[in-house]
Amino acid sequence: MDLRRAFAPTRTAHAHCDVPCGIYDPVQARIEAESCYRIIEKYHASTDDVFRARCLIVKEERAELAKHHIDVLWSDYFKPEHLEKFPDIKDTCWKAAKQASKVKQGVDLDAAKELLALIDKIDEAWRGTGGAQNTRLAS
Repeated sequence: MDLRRAFAPTRTAHAHCDVPCGIYDPVQARIEAESCYRIIEKYHASTDDVFRARCLIVKEERAELAKHHIDVLWSDYFKPEHLEKFPDIKDTCWKAAKQASKVKQGVDLDAAKELLALIDKIDEAWRGTGGAQNTRLAS
């Protein structure tokens, strides 16, 4: 018998950090989206081309992270029983991920506001499914 096969895992688990830690929270996506909003404000307020270029780079990174955190919530946190209580959560997560891409592509404050509103809807569903009690460590 091959020893590697004997000790190989029989099941694979997946989580946002590739260890099934069970920690999921929309606040991660919200912080990144708020950062995008503020960066867009600073971009529009500046006339410094170098600063504005830096703003674009950082805003795109933050928008990608927001999208990542939204995708992790959808694919790893929300379960079929959550869909029963919040039947629109799949569509909301899809729209939020698309909106994060839109924020990444441009410098429109309204697009950033819409992303924040969608993350708030995800947060509402997360809280409604026991998110804080189930996924946060006690203080």
